[in-house]
Amino acid sequence: MSWTLLETLSIDILRAPPTICTLFTHVLPPCFSYYVVAVLVILPDTRTLRVAMWPLIIFLAFRAAVSVDFSFEDPRQTHLNVDFTLFMFYIVMRTLEWSFLKDPLKRRDSPNQNSSILIDALDLATNVRGVGWNWSKGLRFPPDTRPSSRLQFAIYVFLSILYHRFISGVFHIAIQGFAPEIFAAVSGGTIFDDTLPPLIRYARSSVISTLAAVVIYANIQMSYDINTFIGIAVVQQNPAQWPPIFDEPWKATSLHDFWGYRWHQQMRRLFIVFGGWPLRFVFGRVGYVLGSFVASGIFHVVVVAMLDRSVEWWSMLLSFGMMAVGVIIEHVITQVTGRRVGGWIGRVWTMAWLLVWGNMMVDGFVRGGLFAVSLVPFSIVASAKGIVEHYATALDRWLRACAS
Repeated sequence: MSWTLLETLSIDILRAPPTICTLFTHVLPPCFSYYVVAVLVILPDTRTLRVAMWPLIIFLAFRAAVSVDFSFEDPRQTHLNVDFTLFMFYIVMRTLEWSFLKDPLKRRDSPNQNSSILIDALDLATNVRGVGWNWSKGLRFPPDTRPSSRLQFAIYVFLSILYHRFISGVFHIAIQGFAPEIFAAVSGGTIFDDTLPPLIRYARSSVISTLAAVVIYANIQMSYDINTFIGIAVVQQNPAQWPPIFDEPWKATSLHDFWGYRWHQQMRRLFIVFGGWPLRFVFGRVGYVLGSFVASGIFHVVVVAMLDRSVEWWSMLLSFGMMAVGVIIEHVITQVTGRRVGGWIGRVWTMAWLLVWGNMMVDGFVRGGLFAVSLVPFSIVASAKGIVEHYATALDRWLRACAS
């Protein structure tokens, strides 16, 4: 796959650092347009106006994504540009869905019965899982065991932020301890060491992939907790508007259980709308599952491509595509045996399949240099840094010794 267009854009377009000027001229226009469409999609008989606004939103989002440099030309902060570009991508795709809706979206569980359309639109624009909205019908939310008191809830979330910051930092250091010249380099590398025999090579890559999964989990949970804390402490939202984002994914007893419920569902709607529904129209249930995962794969291809355009794009599509294959296999087993995949056998099956194809996912991220920089300053875990590096390096040496 060629990234010629992206490479041309990155060379020919002069990115400007974020300033007050660029904030008003480039960042705010697509965000404000996104909010306007959120207002319109709540109101009846606005479909024509929404459709007319979408090309403008494409232009504004694209201009912002290629014109503002949040990294300040620091290669180690490229992930900030990636995050911003994905946000612009999200705005474009979500407003595309809203543009063609026939019926207005409705809020089911408003904490304030007298809330205005403007407040509801703000909630809709920031509510990626549709909590309290009619379009989230069918989505299960994990049981909430956190305190119900607003003050205790806020304290709990704040402590969760600190905890997951620490976990993310510790496991990130452990990853880099295996090979600092690869995992701490912006140029990236691979988790597969060709100098090792296959069994040791994949045992080592599986350890690294597991550590990476913990880092990704902790970062997502930390980011969600930060947003939750702002929503509760600053915006004064109801804790019920912020249900848990994960439900102990390590306890999944099937791939369907893992991806459809226990893992975070923040991008679920987009993947289903733009991948699952179109292919379901052609191939039925199989197309629905495959299309949803392919859409997820394309999304992650964009992430990796923005980090390093030389990375093979197919690795993400194949790994996420194989997740779809695994879910389809489970469906076939259920149809043949009349029993759902589950129990300890289901748990072993799930973790094995995730580990096999998760290796390829993590390798794609590493090749793009994603783990070169931690979202959490290592100073936060300075006391544990030496110990973590020591044991990570020792484990790497032991695995290499087993190969000799």
